[in-house]
Amino acid sequence: MRKLFLISIIAVWMVVLIGCAQSRLERDYGTSHKLAIYNQTLNPEAEKNLAPVEGLDGKAAQANVDKYDKSFEKTSPAPTYTFSIGTMGK
Repeated sequence: MRKLFLISIIAVWMVVLIGCAQSRLERDYGTSHKLAIYNQTLNPEAEKNLAPVEGLDGKAAQANVDKYDKSFEKTSPAPTYTFSIGTMGK
């Protein structure tokens, strides 16, 4: 009886210790996301540059946006399908 009790206590402690162990998933959680962001960042020091951005003026930028929006307004005609099953006489 005493041996069974001792074995059960040891088994319970082993389960508790295994449950508290940190898994590989927990240690590496988020690493893939952080690595993807790091690899897609062209210039990590860009946030320190506070100079205004130079480029298109407002009118030119708006013209580009309007041209982009109009490119989606064109609808292509619905396709027509012709099926010939056979011929009837000559």
